[in-house]
Amino acid sequence: MGTLRTEPTTTLHVVAMPYPGRGHVNPMMNLCELMSSRKPDIVFTFVVTEEWYDLIHSDAKKPANIHFATIPNCIPSEVGRAKDFLGFLAAVATKMEAPFEQLLDRLELPVDVIIADTYLDWVVHVGNRRNIPVASLWTMSAYVFSLSRHVELLEQNGHFPVELSERGEERVDYIPGIPPTRLVDFPNIFHGHGGQILPRTREAVSLVSKAQYLLFTSFYDLEAQVISALKPKFPFPVYPIGPSIPYFKIKDHSSVLGSNNHNVPGYIEWLNSQPEGSVLYVSMGSFLSVSSSQLDEIVAGVHNSGVRFLWVSRGETTPFKDGGGDMGLVVPWCDQLRVLCHSAVGGIFHKARPSELVDYELK
Repeated sequence: MGTLRTEPTTTLHVVAMPYPGRGHVNPMMNLCELMSSRKPDIVFTFVVTEEWYDLIHSDAKKPANIHFATIPNCIPSEVGRAKDFLGFLAAVATKMEAPFEQLLDRLELPVDVIIADTYLDWVVHVGNRRNIPVASLWTMSAYVFSLSRHVELLEQNGHFPVELSERGEERVDYIPGIPPTRLVDFPNIFHGHGGQILPRTREAVSLVSKAQYLLFTSFYDLEAQVISALKPKFPFPVYPIGPSIPYFKIKDHSSVLGSNNHNVPGYIEWLNSQPEGSVLYVSMGSFLSVSSSQLDEIVAGVHNSGVRFLWVSRGETTPFKDGGGDMGLVVPWCDQLRVLCHSAVGGIFHKARPSELVDYELK
């Protein structure tokens, strides 16, 4: 893996480098697929670690002009990001740059632009050394990006770090483009255990100014004030590109969800048999999840509520002794977008990791 062979020498060649996590790989791939649908003459080299290649390379729906290339895993599989998340963050920041550059040297087609996840700030250095423009892709809201840029301002005003139990109701009203917000309503990376990764976030956000473009997976109308406040801060274009989810793949819900489709998974068949808006979708994330006592409380709450539920439970054990009983279904994995589009789903309980590095799904 790693050598792209293609005949045309005038084709625009884009290298996409996502952060190695589901909530980042998915948006990057969906962006590439969307661009491909608009401009099929663009050739993409989509770079992933070897573990991610094993997970996603068999997708038969991938456009023919998106080619995979791999670099080594940044942390041993026997360690895993869940067991040593801070070590994983450090490895991503320090161990991926060299193999990425070596990969660029092996590509036969010249690279015209690199789209890189904002958290991979070292890609900006690589691009600048090689005179290749870099577009930094921020996979969260522009609101979170702006807060991350203004942590020093929060510190100056005594609002970071802060004890939420004592001052959580205080409002921050001095960050450009952001309406007055209670401290308790700030994203988790600004308090609690999520604060462990804030230094990495601040460093990555601070280096965006060295890139040549900034992309937000958001609508301008949704975050007009904050995006308008951010644009003058950068000497290059800032583009809100809209939600980077594969909505274009689910145009015909009846064909995707219908029982006549022989490829419909069991959990979709189960949803098909439930009343409209009656099912609670529960997903606990992939790591840094709740404690066992918290999980027991959530399970008890769902059971006692009497609501129907579809629960995604990672690992070998299920949180339900009866497997979900008559009212629920427990599965180890599901196509989350497909489930959320189903008419039977009326509510969501999603426990993402505190860093909010995830938007959609984490493996």
